[in-house]
Amino acid sequence: MTAPDQFPQKVPFKPSPAFVPWFIIDFLLLLGLIAIFTVLPMFMAAGPEIDGIVTGVVIAGLLLIAVLFIVWTRLYYTTMEYELHEDELRWRRGVWFRTTGIVPYNRITNLDLRQGPVMRWLRISTISIQTAGYSGQAVPEIRIEAIEQAEELREILRRYVRACSARSDGTGTGASVPPVAESPVATTGTSILILDELKKIRQLLEQQKK
Repeated sequence: MTAPDQFPQKVPFKPSPAFVPWFIIDFLLLLGLIAIFTVLPMFMAAGPEIDGIVTGVVIAGLLLIAVLFIVWTRLYYTTMEYELHEDELRWRRGVWFRTTGIVPYNRITNLDLRQGPVMRWLRISTISIQTAGYSGQAVPEIRIEAIEQAEELREILRRYVRACSARSDGTGTGASVPPVAESPVATTGTSILILDELKKIRQLLEQQKK
């Protein structure tokens, strides 16, 4: 199975460079909200009695946090990598603590696209990947963040998932594989229950005819 040129197998790819301004803008907006709802009311309650030194320290502290976060975001972006393989997705990231993970395609249950207002402006999206072990939880197992061709990448992942499911089923083709968001086990179990009910109804009808 061959992936399109923009996401070839065994070739690491990174998020869009727009990841950096997206993270920074979102953080500055969050920092601004925190300042408005916590720091500003504190100053208003203190009134003119508040010391100018305290004001300077608070402002300097907020600026220092913002600068440190900007530096950290740029370093973090340089460590981010994703890599497609025939049967699994690999990823790595981390500035101080390096994290490497592997997500087998046959465990993927959901592939969701997420795009906030800032992301829409920057024309990027995030793919949230849920697996069998993480289903029902609010936090996905892994996010492929700040991707420009997110729809194309999600479709590639869907094809990989179908192909892995087909191989495990022994069919050799993805024609009968259900959509990614569905559970093949649950679908099979439901079909068996329906067949059992139909058999019982047929037996009752045959008994009534006799």
